[in-house]
Amino acid sequence: MIDDARRSSKVAQLRIDPEAKRRSQGVPWTIFTVVALVAMSALLAWRPWQTETTRLFKGGKPVTAASVSPGGNAASGTNADSRSTTPTAAPTLSTTVPSPSADGSLLTVSGYIVNRERIEVSPRFMGLVKWIGVKKGDPVTNGQVVVILDDTEYVAQKRELMGRIAGANVQVRRAEMELSRIRELAAARIETQRSLDLANLDLESARAETNALGGQLARVDMLIDWTIIRSPINGVVLEKLVDPNEIVTPQSFGGTRGPSTALVSVGDPNDLQVEIDLNERDLSKVTPGQKCQVRPEAYKDHVYEGEVVEIAPEASRQKGTLGIKVQIRNPDHYLTPELSAQVDFLAPSK
Repeated sequence: MIDDARRSSKVAQLRIDPEAKRRSQGVPWTIFTVVALVAMSALLAWRPWQTETTRLFKGGKPVTAASVSPGGNAASGTNADSRSTTPTAAPTLSTTVPSPSADGSLLTVSGYIVNRERIEVSPRFMGLVKWIGVKKGDPVTNGQVVVILDDTEYVAQKRELMGRIAGANVQVRRAEMELSRIRELAAARIETQRSLDLANLDLESARAETNALGGQLARVDMLIDWTIIRSPINGVVLEKLVDPNEIVTPQSFGGTRGPSTALVSVGDPNDLQVEIDLNERDLSKVTPGQKCQVRPEAYKDHVYEGEVVEIAPEASRQKGTLGIKVQIRNPDHYLTPELSAQVDFLAPSK
């Protein structure tokens, strides 16, 4: 009995009071409620509410609304002006073609001033530069001698041919004398017709040899003349590419250490153009013969008249551009090739 009483006493000590149990269950609910309130407050603070600075787009044009109702209707514009702040610009998806400006310019682009013709004077055969009489920037005239190549070899060939031609002429005179003698003997029936025919053939052969040597002499004279290099146009030396005692050739041997293939580069300073890579989206604003205004970037106060003279027949797929050339009317010394210039494409006059 004593043992049963002890066990009952220990069980009673381990039993939880119902009131304490109810108090302990209320603590988690309190914690859960506090966490939920904090989360709702953070959510309300983060949510982006529409304000009176909301911008609406209607027909592609931005409109400022004072406020937006739940149905999406804008409120009165008068109240919006009194309460709204400065709105930020919103992007539009459509692009519009700019209308002509006050000076009549449809489009303004930049390009580079170039010579319409840049001629690199090259030799007709491999040779050694004996003399060069110009430098970069020198003016030249059509036919002016600018370079002389060594002609020693061709002069020697000419002297040899002159000797051979002299010998051939002797053979011609000998054949003529022999033919005359045989013709007289054949008339007296001393020589046969066969001897007369052979004498005629010998004379023709001697004359043919003389003509062949004369052709070789003409070729050597031509090569000697080609050693004298002349300017093909009136212009300015844009670049001097060789010096005396250098070897030049009309063909490149490949690589960067081969002989030079040109002697000088010349161009006409009074025949200038502006080369432009025009974006394909602006092609509709440019037409052949269109009038332009050209302003060199170095001298913005100098304006020159121009005209579209060339539109490339093929575009560059990689760059999405098309080559345009604008001829400059009455250029002067302010226009320097390879410098940049601004070109205004003008609207057609009405």
